[in-house]
Amino acid sequence: MAAPQPCPSAPGGYPGPSAPPSYEETTGINVNYPYPYPMPGPGHGPGTKGMNPPPYPTQAVPAANPIAVQTVYVQQPVTFYDRPVQMCCPSCNKMVVTHLSHNAGALTWLSCGSLCLLGCVAGCCFIPFCIDALQDVDHYCPNCKALLGTYKRL
Repeated sequence: MAAPQPCPSAPGGYPGPSAPPSYEETTGINVNYPYPYPMPGPGHGPGTKGMNPPPYPTQAVPAANPIAVQTVYVQQPVTFYDRPVQMCCPSCNKMVVTHLSHNAGALTWLSCGSLCLLGCVAGCCFIPFCIDALQDVDHYCPNCKALLGTYKRL
């Protein structure tokens, strides 16, 4: 059997592929410095005595007091109407849809007084107390039953 022949050069007269450069050669790290400290300058060679050794690089000391980051969530003000509202309850910190409670307010009493003045004295003047559209609305959390807000008609 014959000995293996070296690869012929690439066509066109170009040299064949070679090994890629090392990481240090590519990045330029420690190419000229074989030691972990800088090369000694003049007067610091091995033949000189009584000289100070070359300085070692110092590392940065971490700060003693790290900066604390605080996240603040700002909740937009909620406008209450006569319909349930989806919001985050400030008492239990859960997303809820409010429960409504209708109570007699200023518009209810003014309607009752107006009907009395118009002659509805035989009990018809109390009809505004049965109509939710004339009453104020309280919004409550269904989880913790806290009062979240009120919508006043007048």
